[in-house]
Amino acid sequence: MTGCIVGWAHTPFGRLDGETVESLIVRVVNGALADAGIEAKDVDEIVLGHFNAGFSAQDFTASLVLQASPDLRFKRALRVENACATGSAAVQQGLKAIAAGSARVVLVVGVEQMTTTPGPEIGKNLLKASYVREEADIEGGFAGIFGKIAGLYFQRWGDQSDALAMIAAKNHKNGVGNPYAQLRKDLGFEFCRNASEKNPFVAGPLKRTDCSLVSDGAAALVLADVETALQFGKAIAFRSTAHVQDFLPMSKRDILKFEGCALAWKQALAGAGITLGDLSLVETHDCFTIAELIEYEAMGLVPEGQGARALQEGWTQKDGRLPVNPSGGLKAKGHPIGATGVSMHALCAMQLTGTAGDIQVRNARLAGIFNMGGAAVANYVSVLERIK
Repeated sequence: MTGCIVGWAHTPFGRLDGETVESLIVRVVNGALADAGIEAKDVDEIVLGHFNAGFSAQDFTASLVLQASPDLRFKRALRVENACATGSAAVQQGLKAIAAGSARVVLVVGVEQMTTTPGPEIGKNLLKASYVREEADIEGGFAGIFGKIAGLYFQRWGDQSDALAMIAAKNHKNGVGNPYAQLRKDLGFEFCRNASEKNPFVAGPLKRTDCSLVSDGAAALVLADVETALQFGKAIAFRSTAHVQDFLPMSKRDILKFEGCALAWKQALAGAGITLGDLSLVETHDCFTIAELIEYEAMGLVPEGQGARALQEGWTQKDGRLPVNPSGGLKAKGHPIGATGVSMHALCAMQLTGTAGDIQVRNARLAGIFNMGGAAVANYVSVLERIK
């Protein structure tokens, strides 16, 4: 246990007209500091998660956090990036500063503005998170990569169209109650299951409802060492964390096993001294529904090839044995890349403090988070527990 979350803030996700990367950062920084009840001058270090990859003309964005307050001037600040796991990379970098004793209070921010970029460029930017030498020509961009994974999974384990539709329907139903979610509409199983003019096939067996959204948004956390955190009004401790980086080329891995994800979960659960069954909920990286399905297997909820069973048995529903993505996940909430991992931590902190509103899981005591960069390349797991 190296650090705690003592405050947080979260913008809505979606097409946020009139906002910029800078304005989004300023909003959540001021919100998180206010939520923690701390002043900007008390921050020791700043970590910004911002993927960018061409979405914003302004690169070198770490110092934009200082725009929130003149009292942040001259603080240590850096930007980190690890594809779609950029937010969790920022969180873990902040925890490392605390563990090293070089900071008592760290401000972590995640941000992305994607909707101002033309559609074709969005696809090109996202493909930078693949192994360009071998994968950039896959038809359909990053959706094409996961469409290929879905097709291979279907070949190995049979048609999983019902399972993917159940994941999409579950997450959209959950997202209705999330005030930050980009799409707050219960689409239902039948709409998600059947191809239509409004739900066409996008890549391989994946339809539009199998793909996460293009989003703008930001989230921020205030982290503190345990001794300092206990002086605040609330403290959500990191019971454990894990980071496992795998090969970038899919050709060097069995892409259906998400081995980095499995190892990260194994390390994090062991570090926390718990089993998967001890968790009250999980927020997992459903960039595409096939990813969530395979993640059920990688986290150890079901054996390999049996991801659909977790859905058929209702285990991952909000009132099930292990609620998965009660927030609506990336599927309904949206996926502003740099903000996603920070958002997952903020939403789990809300769950553990009983302040999650309509997405609240009953008696939430331990929360697990899995945030993934690329196709199971960057794998981050956190286990959170409220200690105050």
